[in-house]
This record gives sequence, structure tokens and C-alpha cells, in this order.
Amino acid sequence: MCTQLSTPGEYADLLDKFDTFMFDCDGVLWSGDHLIGGVIEALHLLRSKGKNILFVTNNATKSRKSYKKKFDGFGIEAHVEEIFGSAYAAAVYISTVVKLPKDKKVYVIGMSGVEEELHNEGVSYIGGTDPADTTFEPFDLKNFTPDPDVSVVLCGLDTNINYTKLSKAFRYLHTNPECLFIATNEDSTFPSTGGILPGAGSISAPLRYALGRDPVCTGKPSQSMLDCIQAKVHFDPKRTIMIGDRLNTDILFGKAGGVSTLLVLTGVTAKEEVLAPGATPIAVPDYMTQSIGDFAVLATPN
Repeated sequence: MCTQLSTPGEYADLLDKFDTFMFDCDGVLWSGDHLIGGVIEALHLLRSKGKNILFVTNNATKSRKSYKKKFDGFGIEAHVEEIFGSAYAAAVYISTVVKLPKDKKVYVIGMSGVEEELHNEGVSYIGGTDPADTTFEPFDLKNFTPDPDVSVVLCGLDTNINYTKLSKAFRYLHTNPECLFIATNEDSTFPSTGGILPGAGSISAPLRYALGRDPVCTGKPSQSMLDCIQAKVHFDPKRTIMIGDRLNTDILFGKAGGVSTLLVLTGVTAKEEVLAPGATPIAVPDYMTQSIGDFAVLATPN
């Protein structure tokens, strides 16, 4: 059953029940380059009450350090150690779970954030933002010499996606059954200024279709992301709540991890998807509110 928050008392009760607040970012704190109203005040309220705040995002276009600059630009207090992105989770997964040997490499479909996190974890990579791979010249297999050291293909959101990148990734995976196929996340779309755009899941979809094979996902709702967080931060799941705008990532992530969930309606999911008669949502949040900014009511004197 989903509780719709509406009164100051209901928001106050929720704050009393939880010590750790995990926030998705896109569609929750901001939409593209637009800050959602009341977010700064709500986060300040939580910090003033001694709450632990974590930012858990599937956005893999930026590293944690680069992502902090976005927080700074919005005037949101955030610290690098509070930020957990799917690019970081993928890099940690490759370095600590896969334990990729130092002489092996990752072929990247993605942007600079993925590259920076791989570098920070000591993982070698090719592809990504390399000008040789961002070309829109026709791809010719006769001119492609595969790197024999590539043993992982990592796919994230890539706004410079092209046939060359897809072809190279496909060849590494198709010709070497031992080559690992990893996706930073499987979001089909993401909210941007002005509307919804294809997400990282849409970038990896051609490879999945061509290969008949699904990747390992390190972003929400995968528990690989939660494992990454738990390796760095101590929190009690019973006193933790995940706040997001998507049922199939944020809310599923929280449910699978044994933490409570709060859906906000400032991003992808509409209220009717949960509450309309006959609706069969993939996951039902514990709580729902229009916006994170609604919490700011607690900071306003009566």
C-alpha cells in the first residue's frame, strides 16, 4: 500500500522514521538544467536534523568529482563521498569483483565520466571519447584490428553513439564468448530540460538484440550498486529510505535492498501508474509525494 504524503504531520513522521536518505538526482533534484523548487531547503532541513544523505544516480556521463560540480552549480551541498553513480559502481565492479588483470582492457561505449572512474580504479580502457571511435565515417570491418587485450565491454549513456562503436563492441563480444558484457544501467529514458530522451538502456539495446544476450547491470535496480554503497557507508536498511522518480529503477532498487521507498512525481513516473484503477505497477512505493520540495513545509513556521 502506498501512503500519499500531504500534511506537515505526515512529513514529520517520515523524518522521524529514517536516518539515511538516498536520493536519485535526475527527475528528483533537478530536470536537465532546471533545479526543482524547494530542493535546497528540503536538503538543508534534513542535514539540520542530522540525517545522512546519499545521492544514488544511474547517470554515467560524469564521474563523482565532475558530478559534484553540477551540485555546486545548483548551490546544493554535496560531498564526493556522498555521491554514488553507475559509472563508479561499474568501475568498482570491474576492479574488485571481476578483478580484471592489469594487462586486460575494457572497451567503452560511454563518455568521460566512465573513463575517469575506470582510471581512478586503475582499469585500462579503449574506445569511449577516442576520436577514432567518435567518427561518423562508414565502418569497414576490413580496417578494424581488434585489441586482443579487451576482455570487457562496458556500455553506458553515450550521446555520441554511432555505428562504429556498436560494431567494435559487437565484434569483441561476438568473437570472444569469455568477453564480459556490462551495462552501467538499463534506464530506457531519462528526464532532460524540455522532455524525455533515450537513456543508457536504449544505447545497449542494439547489442543485446544482435547478441541475444543481456549484460550485467551495475546501476539501479541491481544490487551491485547497493553493494558498492555498503562497502563505503554504514547504514541500517530499516532506517533508510530511497527517494526516486522511476518505479523500475529507484523503487525496485529500494525494495530489493530492503529499504523503504518514496516516489516523487517530478520525473518519469506519473501518479496514475501507481494509483489508477487496474494499474499493475512493477513496484509499489511505500510513500508518494509530488516533489522533494514538499518537505520544506517543515521548515516554514506555522
